Amino acid sequence: MKKLPHTHSCFVCGLTNPVGLKLDFETDGITVQARFVARHEHVGFKETLHGGILATILDEVMVWACGVQTGHFAYCAELNVRYLLPVRPGDEIHAVAGPIVNRRGKLFEATGELRDSRGNVLTTATGKYLPIKEVAAAELAADFIGDTSMLSKNRSS
Repeated sequence: MKKLPHTHSCFVCGLTNPVGLKLDFETDGITVQARFVARHEHVGFKETLHGGILATILDEVMVWACGVQTGHFAYCAELNVRYLLPVRPGDEIHAVAGPIVNRRGKLFEATGELRDSRGNVLTTATGKYLPIKEVAAAELAADFIGDTSMLSKNRSS
């Protein structure tokens, strides 16, 4: 697995975002994964992680899968999340996404899931992503920290 770069500002992977999750993503070139330990400040209802945090993690891991497989980052156009089991503060969750479906470079379809340390599926998601235009992508690239070479390849799947 190869470690993916971070950004400065992203809520999920940004290293300098003071309230961010600071997740480390890695890839085998097809799937993208990260581990996350749920904290008390992420709670919605008492002792249960807020669904928005779980959806955010799934969105992020699926965006990274799009970037890795196509060489293009994308904006989420549609996100469908299914919550199967609650996540509690202190739980370690494993996020994974990929492979994605590339609809002729105009739309990327992704799937992702969150599992607990025992392998139980906690949350699943599907998403549709629109590639970011080259002009905007170049501006966004300035926010990256680390090796972005694997993200600049224009590959299709």
